[in-house]
Amino acid sequence: MNFRRGRSREEPEINFIPLIDVLLVILIFLMVTTTYSRFSELKINLPTAQGEQQKNKTTEIRVAVAADGAMAVNDAKLARGDKAELLAKLKAASAGKSDVVVVVNADARSTHQSVITVMEAAREAGLSQLTFATQNLQ
Repeated sequence: MNFRRGRSREEPEINFIPLIDVLLVILIFLMVTTTYSRFSELKINLPTAQGEQQKNKTTEIRVAVAADGAMAVNDAKLARGDKAELLAKLKAASAGKSDVVVVVNADARSTHQSVITVMEAAREAGLSQLTFATQNLQ
C-alpha cells in the first residue's frame, strides 16, 4: 500500500545564507576583540648605529640629556625639568636662524619624556632640523 501517491518526496536542502551571516558576525567580533601586539613585549637597545659623519658643517646646537634627566645646551647646564630655560637657551643659541641643526645627545637610559621635552622646545623655538647622535658599533 502506497499512501503517498500524489506527493513526491522533497529533497532536504541546507540554506547557507544564514550560516554565512553568522560566520561573518563571529569573524567581525573576533577581529574587534583581538589584541595584536603589546609594547611591553618589545625588547630594544638604544642608541647604537653605523653610518658616516656629516661631510659639510652646519650650525649646530648640541643638547645633552643625561640618564637622570639633567640637560645641557652647548655645555651650559640647565636646571632639571626646566623647559622654559631650555627654550630660552635654544632661542639664544640659534640667534634667529632657522637652518640650525639641533643635535640631541641622549643617554641610552634617559627617559623618553626628557627627549620629547627637547623636541618640543626645539619646535617652539622654530628649529625644525633635529638629529640624534649615536655611537658607532665597533
